Amino acid sequence: MKDKSIIRLKIIRVIFFSLMITLVGRLFYLQISTGENFVKASQRNAFREIYSQPVRGLILDQVGRPVVSNKSTLIVSVNTRVLENTEDKGASVIARLAQNLNIPESDIKDRLTPCGTKGAKKPPICWSGSLFQPIPVAQNVSNTVALEIMEKRSLFPGVTAELIAIRDIPKPFGVNMAHIIGYVGPVTDIEIEKQKQVGISADDIGLQNNDSIGRSGVERFYDTWLRGKPGIKVIAVDKAANIKGVVSETESEAGKYVVLNVDAKLQSLVEEQLSAAIDRARSKNYVGEAGAAVVVDVKNGNILAMATYPSYDPRIWLGGITNEQFELLSNPKNGIPLISRATQGLFAPASIYKVITTAAAAENGFDLNGTYQCPPQLEIGNRVFRNYESKGFGAISLQRAIEVSCDTVFYDIANTLWLRDGGLSPIDNPVDAVEKMSFAFGLGSKTGIDLPEDVKGRVGGRIFKKDFWDKNHEVWCDRAENGYPEVFAKDPDRAKMLQKFATENCTEGMRFRAGDAVNSSIGQGDTVVSPLQMAMAYAAIANGGTVYEPRIVKAVMNADGSVAEKIEPKVKSVLPISSETLNYLQKSLKSTTVSGTGAPPFVGFPLSRIPVATKTGTGEVLGKQSTSWFASYAPADNPQYAIVMMVAQGGTGSGTSAPSVRRIYEELFGIRGGVIDPATSILEGGSPRTTLPTIRTDGLPDYPEIDELLNPTASSSPTVATKAGAKR
Repeated sequence: MKDKSIIRLKIIRVIFFSLMITLVGRLFYLQISTGENFVKASQRNAFREIYSQPVRGLILDQVGRPVVSNKSTLIVSVNTRVLENTEDKGASVIARLAQNLNIPESDIKDRLTPCGTKGAKKPPICWSGSLFQPIPVAQNVSNTVALEIMEKRSLFPGVTAELIAIRDIPKPFGVNMAHIIGYVGPVTDIEIEKQKQVGISADDIGLQNNDSIGRSGVERFYDTWLRGKPGIKVIAVDKAANIKGVVSETESEAGKYVVLNVDAKLQSLVEEQLSAAIDRARSKNYVGEAGAAVVVDVKNGNILAMATYPSYDPRIWLGGITNEQFELLSNPKNGIPLISRATQGLFAPASIYKVITTAAAAENGFDLNGTYQCPPQLEIGNRVFRNYESKGFGAISLQRAIEVSCDTVFYDIANTLWLRDGGLSPIDNPVDAVEKMSFAFGLGSKTGIDLPEDVKGRVGGRIFKKDFWDKNHEVWCDRAENGYPEVFAKDPDRAKMLQKFATENCTEGMRFRAGDAVNSSIGQGDTVVSPLQMAMAYAAIANGGTVYEPRIVKAVMNADGSVAEKIEPKVKSVLPISSETLNYLQKSLKSTTVSGTGAPPFVGFPLSRIPVATKTGTGEVLGKQSTSWFASYAPADNPQYAIVMMVAQGGTGSGTSAPSVRRIYEELFGIRGGVIDPATSILEGGSPRTTLPTIRTDGLPDYPEIDELLNPTASSSPTVATKAGAKR
């Protein structure tokens, strides 16, 4: 028995020590290995972070005029935690507040409802911030109403009124600039979730639920600079979520200033002249549905002005846009004013494209000093291709072909190049001279402009035909076999025609034909470009062959006037042409304004002192009126500016766009009648500003009219759709 007792005792001791070891191990794991996690979890339960929004940075034009600024406004906010402690949970306070603010109670309740909870409206109506901070329920409150609320604190517990900075658009010289400056809007749940997935750096606070961020234009592209950094207040709370005190507080950091290359005064003029071109087209019974104009500094690619039509008042975004207003801006019946025709619009370039065909021809064996036939029409294969208005000029030089814009000369060049590549039975690695020269000029790819809206366009050629066929041949072949029954029920003849086209495209759609080459040579057919692309192409001819990436912004500055980042010019490509070819193009474009299609609109202009290089274009679009193009640069012998204007369904380049381009040059060079006075140039100092604006000690640009600009005596309500540059 004694032995059994000893054995039991030993067993008990083993079990005891095993339990002790397990307990110690568990305590070690909880306190040492995972203790840090518990501390962090405890801290999360004990502390809350409240973010204060920074003041967004200004956007200035090239001389320092604010085109986007901030203004102070009174907002009324409600602390829901205070309301919860009242007898009726704040119901009477909300009722009185709604009466004083003259808004429905439901509006206030919607603002106070946390996003994601039952009955919450979509952001930005619901509240997406911290529940430990006052929630704004009304802004632009009058001083009288704010004072009345604050004087009766006993009737409005938890309600405060304070001044905050909100976005403002001063519009110097009545400038529009909607598609350049862009707008801001509330951050979305999707963006917050994406940020969580990709992660942010330790030093970056990242987007918060109640942030506003840039949605288009400069506001979006330079958002991280403009947004600044929010302040953080860390508060201690107990288990009942009562605030016990402030643990720490970091001030917000205001956003940087973004300085544009765009000049507000010049921009206003360009907007007005684009609007004048639209009116000019309509006065001649053209539709004049859309247009764009670009002014670029050829020496560095800086955009000095860029207008688009139709446009809209950018102030419409201030304070939030309604669904009805947004529908008007994006409705095709209104021309979709949201779209920038300068950077997003795609149009057949027509005859202003002929400089590219000329360059391709010169670099592939065609004699720049030779003679070329310009008949009224030219038969290629089984088709007849005609000159514009079927005019013929006989035997002429290539320079004269550019001056008078003879289509048949370029048809013949394109057909010859196509035959050299093997025609319908192409050789291995065909040259495709015109297509590849187009790529070198920057067509068929994004310009690289520092705006989020930038389209590639399309170069018609062998590469495009093959890619397009690869993407669509299965659909074509299916339609070739099964037809268009949905069309046949209403229009049998049209259905049969569509099936015939589908059958041809199914088997032959990848083939680059003579007609494709011929149409491409004069900027027709499959080739479509943006006005900005053509402006950069002509700037390259002017500056000696450098295709720059266009730049809207000159620099980013700190509020103390120091430079945060200088935006340097960037070369996109260099034209693969000889100096002889380049000089020939420059000479031809200069003479076009003297004795070619560019001459009529420049009658009386002092061309002997300020020569202008020009090229007209009149694009033909199936089922629509012609597109008016006018491309140019000046002075032709020492280029500074390139200007391109386009009016869709606007008629001829010479008759519609050119007069407005001339007017812009007159203001740039200070031309008044026969007198040239640089001191009267629309640009201060007579040329683009190379220095950055000076910032005053109060953080505002040192511009003479700054105080009047930011504090106007009267203001106007924003309209949805307006003419570009129309004065309001």
